Amino acid sequence: MNDKSEPEGVRLDKWLWATRLFKTRAIAKQAVESGKVQSEGQKLKPGREVSLGLLLTVRLGWDEKTLRVTGLSQQRRGAPEAALMYEETQESIELRQKSVEQRRLHAVLEQPVARPDKKDRRLRQIMKHRSD
Repeated sequence: MNDKSEPEGVRLDKWLWATRLFKTRAIAKQAVESGKVQSEGQKLKPGREVSLGLLLTVRLGWDEKTLRVTGLSQQRRGAPEAALMYEETQESIELRQKSVEQRRLHAVLEQPVARPDKKDRRLRQIMKHRSD
């Protein structure tokens, strides 16, 4: 028996859009075509059928998530329902938390100690005019 609420297979770009990982299908399609969505290290095509249990690696900005497909839908639903259509692996969560912490520490270390005073500003102006 075929249940109409959960299709057998859904296009990858449509599934990514329905799970709210991407704001539009066009953006989801572009991400798949550019290699930001992979399965077992292989680039995928936007028309690839997604099935239950498929393991996907999705790069979103600075982060990379490894997701297991737990539900299928061709319609975009609310965020709580969309979150039930995939489950992130524990290793992926740990790696993301480590990279967030590294970026935070790097940002703290890169901040200047203090604002430049009048003397520093004058030196910078002199250096700028010398390079022109």
